[in-house]
Amino acid sequence: MYKECKIKSLVKRNGKIVEFDPEKVTLAIYRAAAAVGGHDRELTVSLTNKVIDLINQAYSSDMLPTVENIQDIVEKVLIENGHAKTAKAYILYRAQRAEMRKAKDAAEYTHGNIPYDVIWRTLWWNAEHNCETIAKLNKIIKDPKKFCKLVQDAEKDYNYRLEVAAQNIYKHIESIRMIIISGPSSSGKTTTTLRIADFLKQRGFTLKAINVDNYYYDLEYHPKDEFGDYDFETPEALDLPLISEHLSQLIEGKEIKCPIYNFKSGKREKETTNFKLENNEVLLIDSLYGFYHGMTGHIPEEKKFKFYIETLCQLKDKNGSFVRWTDLRLLRRMIRDSQFRSYDPEKTVGHWHYVRKGEIKHIIPNMKFADFIFNGAMPYELPVMKKYLFKFIKPIMDKYKDEPAKLDAFLRAKRIYELLNQLQEVQDDTCIPGDSVLREFIGGSQLKYH
Repeated sequence: MYKECKIKSLVKRNGKIVEFDPEKVTLAIYRAAAAVGGHDRELTVSLTNKVIDLINQAYSSDMLPTVENIQDIVEKVLIENGHAKTAKAYILYRAQRAEMRKAKDAAEYTHGNIPYDVIWRTLWWNAEHNCETIAKLNKIIKDPKKFCKLVQDAEKDYNYRLEVAAQNIYKHIESIRMIIISGPSSSGKTTTTLRIADFLKQRGFTLKAINVDNYYYDLEYHPKDEFGDYDFETPEALDLPLISEHLSQLIEGKEIKCPIYNFKSGKREKETTNFKLENNEVLLIDSLYGFYHGMTGHIPEEKKFKFYIETLCQLKDKNGSFVRWTDLRLLRRMIRDSQFRSYDPEKTVGHWHYVRKGEIKHIIPNMKFADFIFNGAMPYELPVMKKYLFKFIKPIMDKYKDEPAKLDAFLRAKRIYELLNQLQEVQDDTCIPGDSVLREFIGGSQLKYH
């Protein structure tokens, strides 16, 4: 009945590899033809064989096309063989299915204060790619080709989820004037903000990002604890009155003079930058405290779209326990602080109790107000971070183990040491793309963050 097809498998939208079945092509064409009054099964099989002919021309036996690639070929065959009405019905069917998938994803990503659906989807994806446990992940890492394939698949899924998010924002683009991306420290807000801005820009909308970190008060004005450490993990560490004033002015179309903060010196620069929101622009805010009432509560709800991101890592260790999301973010921040903020890993661990206190009090409770919840974790990142951090952690443990007042820091250092100690180390991370969220922390990003 069907001709021999060179390809034996294809990739579904969720990344799963399945067997290519020409009967499914026939059924899809038949449904489209039936929608416009056609019921010729023999003709439908003949068209499927023409699809197979084009597949054999386009792909060799070792290639792996996607579902979308095959559907594009089906459309081409229908149009070129004089079945315009069937082609139109088929295209409409594809569009409807795409909308259904996006609506389903939107429902899954925005459920409740604890995003069970997002967590379940992440665990399912990891299981499908054999990386839901450290033991399985280690097997992948031993083979550089398999590791790079995991990176490729994970980045593809991240991009797909970004597009779902962008589509949800797009639905409200006519009324909103501000998109707020919030979430706890080192969840990947900055990269995700830039990537969503790019997605929407491709759809004809101009987004203008304002970096709220520039509104930090000078470090010398922050109170110190008994260890000489600053507590700047609180919304009050930001100049909230000035932020509120500037946001209101921007929404009204006025120009502001945005401050510039130097993280290395801990001070605002004397220079400022002029910033204005034009009528065709939407303001984009990337901030830990973007949902905090003191920052954006005065802006009408219908003018805001609230996007929340967390590292919803679903990886089990050797004891069957899931890796803590906060530990993944701590590791990210240790690398970023060391590389870009002149803050060594020991200080980051010692300071983390402030981070957690601010998150628990001011950030995580606001998750329930989000219009969309996004997972910023990557399934392959922990073995990569081991290369950058592992050598620093044992000395941190040794320093804090005999300090009762630093018991929290010791326990965190001990936990992340034991976690990384289970993992194979990735030495060569060159296959991680330049626009990956992980590049925000390990360096080498092609994105411009400032």
